[in-house]
Amino acid sequence: MCQPDRIVRLKSVLARTGLSRSTIYRKIAEGTFPAQIKISVNGAGWRESDIDRWVADPVRWRPEG
Repeated sequence: MCQPDRIVRLKSVLARTGLSRSTIYRKIAEGTFPAQIKISVNGAGWRESDIDRWVADPVRWRPEG
């Protein structure tokens, strides 16, 4: 059975990637880091699988399309 993808929040992404908050948002704007997904009116997070893919190969990471 396939595990559902977890949603991780900013604190986890910062710890996992070693990037700063401003660097993450700059890279999102450049298209070189996974974008957040909205999970509530005031909340957003990232799919854990997207972060795993980025950590595995940050230089060649591109959004799945």
